[in-house]
Amino acid sequence: MTIRLRLLLGFSTLIVIFIVVFFINKRLSDQVMRNSDYLNNSEMVMRNSNKLHKEMIEMQSGFRGFLLTGQDAFLSSYYDGLKSVPVLFKEQRSILSTSRQKEKLDSISLLHKDWVEYADSLITTKKDTMREAGIRYKRLFDKKLKMEVGKKLNDKIGALFLSFNEYEYDLRQKRRKALKASISSTRNISLSLTIFSLLIAAVTGFYVIRTITSRISKMVNLSERISRGEFIVLGDDKSDELSRLVKSLNQMSKTLEANFKELKKTNNELDEFAYVVSHDLKAPLRGIANIISWIEEDHEGDLTADIEQKLELIKGRTVRLENMINGLLEYARVGKVTIGPEQVNLHMLLEDLKEVLVPRSVTWVVHCPIAFIYAEKLHLEQVFSNLVGNAVKHNKSLTPIISISCQELADHYKFTISDNGPGIEPEYHEKIFMIFQTLQERDAFESTGVGLAIVKKIMDDNKSTIHVRSELGKGTTFTFTWPKIKEV
Repeated sequence: MTIRLRLLLGFSTLIVIFIVVFFINKRLSDQVMRNSDYLNNSEMVMRNSNKLHKEMIEMQSGFRGFLLTGQDAFLSSYYDGLKSVPVLFKEQRSILSTSRQKEKLDSISLLHKDWVEYADSLITTKKDTMREAGIRYKRLFDKKLKMEVGKKLNDKIGALFLSFNEYEYDLRQKRRKALKASISSTRNISLSLTIFSLLIAAVTGFYVIRTITSRISKMVNLSERISRGEFIVLGDDKSDELSRLVKSLNQMSKTLEANFKELKKTNNELDEFAYVVSHDLKAPLRGIANIISWIEEDHEGDLTADIEQKLELIKGRTVRLENMINGLLEYARVGKVTIGPEQVNLHMLLEDLKEVLVPRSVTWVVHCPIAFIYAEKLHLEQVFSNLVGNAVKHNKSLTPIISISCQELADHYKFTISDNGPGIEPEYHEKIFMIFQTLQERDAFESTGVGLAIVKKIMDDNKSTIHVRSELGKGTTFTFTWPKIKEV
C-alpha cells in the first residue's frame, strides 16, 4: 500500500469519526433541548393552571358577594372571568402535552360551564324586579343554593385542579430529572468521544511518525554518511514511495562508491605517472646539463661569445624545465600529504619565513595580535611562503616593503600580505592563480608559474578564499581566509 493511500485512509477515518461525533453531539444536544422545552412547558402549564383557577375563584367570590348584598359591583370580577376564563382554557389546552391532562382540563371546563349556568340563573332571577321573579329566585335558592349545588361544583373543580396540578408537578419533576440525566449523559458521551477521537489522532500520528518519519530520518542519516564518504546501503522491506527513494539512495551510494574507488585508482595512477615521468624527464635534463658542461670544459677558449651565449641559454632552459617539473610534482602533492591540525605559533612561523625568504634590504612589518591558531601547519606555511616569496621576488623597488596583518573573525581568520611592488593589472587577477601562468616573458624572468596555483589549490582544499587587490605601479595586496578548527 502506498504512503499516499495510507495517509488518505487515515485522514478519511478521522473525518468520518469527527462527522459521527458531530451528529452524536447534535442528537444529544437536541435531546437536552427537548427535555428543557418539556420542563419549561410544565412550568408554563402550572402557571396557567394557577391563573385559571384563580380567575374562577374570583368569579365565585363575586357571585357570592352579589347574592349576599345584591350589589352589581361584586359582579365585575364575575363578568371579567366570563371573558378571560375561555381564553385561558384555550391557551392551556394548546400547551398541554399529555392526553390525560387534556381530559382533566375538559372535565374542569364542563364543570365550570355547569357552574356558570347555575350562577347565571340565580343572577338573572336576582336582578329581575317582577313579583314572579322573586318567587322563582326563592325556588331556585331553595332548590340549588340550599342544596349546595354550586358548592359541590366548586369542590369538584377544586379537586380536579388539585389532581391536575399534582400530575403536572410529578411530570415536571420527571422532566427535570430527564433534563439532568440528558445533560450528564451528553457531557459523559462528549467527553468519551473526545478522548476516543484524541486517541485515534494520537495513534494515527504515532503511525505516521513510526512508518514515515523514522524512515525519512534513516534516509537523511544515510545521505549525511554518503556525503562524508561512507558509502553504505539502507535496508527497507516496504513497498511504497519511500522504498523507491531508499533504492535510489542505495544505488547512488553504490555508484558513488564505485566512482570513488575508480577515481582513487586513477589518482594513484596519475601520481605514479607523474613521479615516473618526472624521473624520466629529469634524467635527460641532467644529461643535457652534463653535455653542456663537457663542451665548455673540452672547448674552453675555443668557443665564441655567440656560442657561449647559446650554451648559457640552453642551461637556463634546462634549469627552468627542471623547476617546472618540480613545481608540477609539488602541485600534485598538495592535499596528499597531511600531518593533521596542531597548535601553530604564528609569530614564530612568520619569523622563520623571514629568515629564509626575506633579504635584509626588505622592510618587514607584521601586525598580528593572534599568537596561536589550531591549523594544518604545513599547508599554512606553504601559503605564506609562496605569497611572501612572490612579494620578494617580483619587488624591484629601491625600498621594498612587505606588510603582514591578521584578524580573528567569528568562524575564520583573515590574513593580509601587502607589498609595494610593480602591481598587477586587473585583467590578470584571475589568471595568476592558473598553473604555469606568468605575467612576464620567461626569457626576461625565470618563473614556473606554479606558486599561486598551489596556493589556490590549498585554499580550495581547506574551503577558504583568496583575493588579490592591485593596480599597475601601486603594489599588491593578497587577502586570504583560514577556517577555525576546534582543538581536539
